[in-house]
Amino acid sequence: MIELFQEYWRPLMFSDGIRVTGLAMTLWLLVASLLFGGALAIPLAVARASRNIIYRVPVRCFTYVFCGTPLFIQLLVFYSGFYGLDFVRSDEWLSAFFKNGLNCAVLAFSLNTAAYTAEILAGAIKNVPEGEVEAARSYGLSEWRVLCFVVLPAAFRRALPYYSNEVILLLHATSIAFAATVPELMKITRDINGQTLMTFQAFGAAALLYALVSMVFVVTFRQAERKWLAFLRTSH
Repeated sequence: MIELFQEYWRPLMFSDGIRVTGLAMTLWLLVASLLFGGALAIPLAVARASRNIIYRVPVRCFTYVFCGTPLFIQLLVFYSGFYGLDFVRSDEWLSAFFKNGLNCAVLAFSLNTAAYTAEILAGAIKNVPEGEVEAARSYGLSEWRVLCFVVLPAAFRRALPYYSNEVILLLHATSIAFAATVPELMKITRDINGQTLMTFQAFGAAALLYALVSMVFVVTFRQAERKWLAFLRTSH
């Protein structure tokens, strides 16, 4: 059993001479997807919460597609589907991009989490008390400054408990990246299982690692919620 756990920490050659462990690749996938997806989700959320139908409807269609279809299918579409298109294969840059499984995994995870995060933030933006917005306007702030310095910070704090769930779900979803030949934790587990035939031990060890990482994120988010959502607590 000890030798089996050591396999999870054995660095594997990935690309360009880079050696990574399965857990490190899983965390890299998670962080990269959260950064790209989060950056995309902010303008999408603002448009989604807008009263202007021209902004709202396209974003609603985007979130409907990525929230309404399985992430596994989205990954396969980007990794296998796009590379089969003539215009992709004829373009050197596109061909190189979609031929790389890691690129496709990050793209699929980023767009998927952007859709869910946009819906979470849009709901939080709509729930910002009108009194806070009116107070900011009474100081003569422009609509842009009200959005950037009042509405969005308040929405970020209120969305934190729901966003923590999205982070945990995305962590678990990274386990499907093996379909794009990315050497993350699940692919390492499948390789270990194939080599040792110790199915229970291999997948049990992987489940334990996912649970430990999830626990770290849960504790971190709970601490952040206590600090940044203290103003919502009712005083007795």
